[in-house]
Amino acid sequence: MFDLRSDTVTRPTDHMRAAMAAAEVGDDVFGDDPTTNAFEAWTAQLLGKPAALFVPSGTMGNQICLGVLTRPGDEIVGESMCHILQHEVGSAARLWGATIRTVQGSRGLMDEGDVKAVFRDASDIHHPRTAVLSIENTHNFAGGVVLPLDYVDAMADLAHSRGAALHLDGARLMNAVVASGTPAARILRDVDMVSVCLSKGLGAPVGSVIAGSSEHIAAARKLRKALGGGMRQVGVLTAAARIALEQGPEALADDHRRARQLAIALSEVEGVGVDLETVQTNIVFATLAAGGAEAFVNALARRDIGACAIGDTQVRFVFHRDVGDEALEAVLSAVRDELG
Repeated sequence: MFDLRSDTVTRPTDHMRAAMAAAEVGDDVFGDDPTTNAFEAWTAQLLGKPAALFVPSGTMGNQICLGVLTRPGDEIVGESMCHILQHEVGSAARLWGATIRTVQGSRGLMDEGDVKAVFRDASDIHHPRTAVLSIENTHNFAGGVVLPLDYVDAMADLAHSRGAALHLDGARLMNAVVASGTPAARILRDVDMVSVCLSKGLGAPVGSVIAGSSEHIAAARKLRKALGGGMRQVGVLTAAARIALEQGPEALADDHRRARQLAIALSEVEGVGVDLETVQTNIVFATLAAGGAEAFVNALARRDIGACAIGDTQVRFVFHRDVGDEALEAVLSAVRDELG
């Protein structure tokens, strides 16, 4: 099957499996796992932050960041389709007693004036504190767009000028690094806390890493324990995570190329719409003017192609290291047969 439902379906490479089997391990809750300690130190340097922490999942990574940066009753500002609001089970409210106030973006970008307008007046006794401004790079439901560097810098300046922190959901940060040619440490220069997923296009079997100041990561380690994310001989996972971050990015450009080729082909089919401006990385959203997204996805499944229906009109394809040019040709053939 050519599975383009998500880049989360990637499988660990043989190199990763061998490293997992050979990993030197200890009890990470006690700080005794040498493989994990080395991974976290190396990753912190890669991301340009004083400290980093391995966590089991991207949702846990984002939520630990928000838990560190907020207190009950605080408000978080984010784009209306951000992952922390749409796909994390209301965890900001459930776990931290914080609410998310949204700004309608355009292709994943919030207007600076609109963001300023929703920041609360901290001196008003009636208002919650606006504690965090959260951005997402790349932005999943905007089609995998890369946030421009000047935009990230401007959002940091805005947040800090209002006494708030900037959180970056970097689930696909390395896609942004490859697409923009900008090092991760530069993108994150003024970001207070970031969560980076290792098990999407990078191909690790499990995990994300969060990074920030030493004080923030010390607090994050305690929250990780509270959430049940304090694991023991976790070097068997961080050994694979290290390979994912070292070797995974080199394959992402091919994922981006294939996504672009599919997007162009889809845009030429009558009744199918694709915003080509948003196809900057490995994600393609196709809009079917006549609806029937689920029926189209089912037709693809009969041809051993996986995709996701988003409502009645949209279909999402995500390229990754386990689907190559053969998969692209299969999808193009199916599009011609089913929609052409």
